[in-house]
Amino acid sequence: MAAITGFDTHDVRFPTSRTLDGSDAMNPDPDYAAAYVAVRTDAEDGLAGHGFVFTIGRGNDVELAAIRALEPLLVGADLDATLGDLGGLWRRLVGESHFRWLGPEKGVMHMAIGGVVNALFDLAAKRAGKPLWRYLADLSPDQLVRLVDFRYLSDAITPDEALDLLRRGAQGKDARIAALESSGYPAYTTSAGWLGYTDERLASLCDQAVRDGFSQVKLKVGADLDDDRRRCRIARDVIGDGVGLAVDANQVWDVGTAIDWVRELAAFDLAWVEEPTSPDDILGLATIRRAVSPVPIATGEHVANRVVFKQLLQAGAIDVMQIDACRVAGVNENLANLLLAAKFGVPVCPHAGGVGLCEIVRHLAMFDFVAVSGSLEGRRIEWIDHLHEHFVDPAVVTAGRYRAPSAPGASTEMHAGSLARYAYPAGPEWRAVAGEGRAG
Repeated sequence: MAAITGFDTHDVRFPTSRTLDGSDAMNPDPDYAAAYVAVRTDAEDGLAGHGFVFTIGRGNDVELAAIRALEPLLVGADLDATLGDLGGLWRRLVGESHFRWLGPEKGVMHMAIGGVVNALFDLAAKRAGKPLWRYLADLSPDQLVRLVDFRYLSDAITPDEALDLLRRGAQGKDARIAALESSGYPAYTTSAGWLGYTDERLASLCDQAVRDGFSQVKLKVGADLDDDRRRCRIARDVIGDGVGLAVDANQVWDVGTAIDWVRELAAFDLAWVEEPTSPDDILGLATIRRAVSPVPIATGEHVANRVVFKQLLQAGAIDVMQIDACRVAGVNENLANLLLAAKFGVPVCPHAGGVGLCEIVRHLAMFDFVAVSGSLEGRRIEWIDHLHEHFVDPAVVTAGRYRAPSAPGASTEMHAGSLARYAYPAGPEWRAVAGEGRAG
C-alpha cells in the first residue's frame, strides 16, 4: 500500500529584474520565482507530484516555510485514499483551524495549500496517464462537483446548478477535445508591453507579435498618463485596428483616478483594462465598470479566493475573470471559479504572467472549454515567452494559439538542472549575481 512519504522543497528564483522582464507600475523590478514542492511517495513506480507558488523574489522563502508547515498533515497518508478524495483533502487542509486562523482562506497559507494541492493533482493525472486538462474532463459531473466546496457559494451557485452546468458541458465534449488537439487554444501576449521597455523595443515586439499570429497584445500602464498615451499610440499604430489592445494597471489607481485614466485611454479601443484598482475593492471595481462602460474591466490574478470572485460577479464588477493557478488554493478552488463564471456568463481569460503559470493554467482553461463553458468566444490565455525551457513539459504557442499538452500531469515539473542552477541564494546563477554586487 503506497503512501506519501514527504516533501522536497526548493527556493528557485530567476534574475528577471536584470532585463526588466515582468516590470509594471506596481512591481518595477521582479525576480520571477517559484516556491517549489515535490510530494514524494513510496509507490513502486516512484512517481512524485510537483507544484509551486509563484512569487516575484523576496518572500519566496516565506512561502516555502508555509508549504513545509503542511507536510506533517500529509506524511503517512494512504496514496490511493488521498488521490481518491481530493475534495475531502482540500476541505481538510483549508479547514485546518490553526492555519485557517492565518487567513482565513487568503494569503501565504492559502497559496501554500494551492501549491500542495496542485502537486497532488499533478500526481493524480500522472498516475492516470493523462494531461491534467484531460484527466479533469474525463471525470463525471458528479465527481467534479465533489471536488468543489460550495460553502459560501450557495447563494450564487448550488451543487445541483453546478451539476446541470457540467451535464450540459458534457454534450459535444468529444468534438471539442478533437478541435482543441487539432487547433489549440487562443493566446494573447504580454511579452511586448513591460513598463520598463523602451519605445523602440515596444514597437519591435508588437510587430513581432502580429507576425507571430497573436490577435491581442497587452501593455502595462499606470505610472504616467502621458507615457501611457504615447505607448498605446505606438502599439496601436503597429498592430493596426484588427488586433486587440489590452492594458494592465496592476492595482495602482484609486477609483476616481482609474475612471479618469481609463477615459483618457479609451480612444485606443481597449480590449480590456486589467486590475484598475485593488482586487479586494468589489464596490470600487463595480463603480469603475459602470463609469467607463463600454470599456471592459478584467481582474483576478490577485483575487484571494472563490468568495471574492463570487461577489465580483454578483456585483457586476467585471467583464472578464482572470483566474490564476497559484493564487487561490489550487485546482479545486479554480473549478469553483470556472463554475461561477459559467453561471454568470463571464468569459475566463487566465493570468499567466510568471514562471510556470503558462504551463499549468492552460490545463484549466482547456478543461473549461471542453467540459464547462464549451466556448472560446472572448477567451484567451496570457502568454509570456520566457522561462519555459526550465519545465519538463513546457507550454508551446504557435500561430498565436496554445497547443494542447499531451504529457501526463499538470506540466508543473521543473528540470533538476534548473532547480540547482537557480537555487537561491547558493545556486551558480545567484553566486554570479552576488559577484556583480546585486542583492536577490
